[in-house]
Amino acid sequence: MPKPRKETKSEHWTKLIRSMMEEPAWRALSPTAQALYPWLKLEWRGPNNNNNGRICLSVRQAAQRLGVSDNTAAKAFHDLQAKGFIVQTETPCLGVNGAARGAMYELTELACNKQDSPAGRKLYKTWSKGSDFPIKIARANNPQGRNGKNKIPSQN
Repeated sequence: MPKPRKETKSEHWTKLIRSMMEEPAWRALSPTAQALYPWLKLEWRGPNNNNNGRICLSVRQAAQRLGVSDNTAAKAFHDLQAKGFIVQTETPCLGVNGAARGAMYELTELACNKQDSPAGRKLYKTWSKGSDFPIKIARANNPQGRNGKNKIPSQN
């Protein structure tokens, strides 16, 4: 009879590096963005199963975890992008079947699969006040109105 395996239950944890938190870009983040970053980092699977660049956390999931509205969570994502802590690698989309796929992110603090460098790009180190990084904002699925027809504002 084979021996039963010992189940090792370990906590899922992440670490925040003090040198990163002492950067001017971190201090310029909103408190909501600072609270969101550890949740994004918890989605990273570690160096052995590196999924950096394919980290997915939707605005709704983030809002639920932080206990804030969807708009506040979206602003936190934009703030993290503007300061160079995350880069959006894929935009969110709604599939043909109606199944939504959230945005994919890269944490610039960590090495990405596509990169040869063992350390990440650390874009936040080059941030300075007044020179934010570009933010990718998802377009509306139907910006011109229903069935492609332009919405005509009513005249009063």
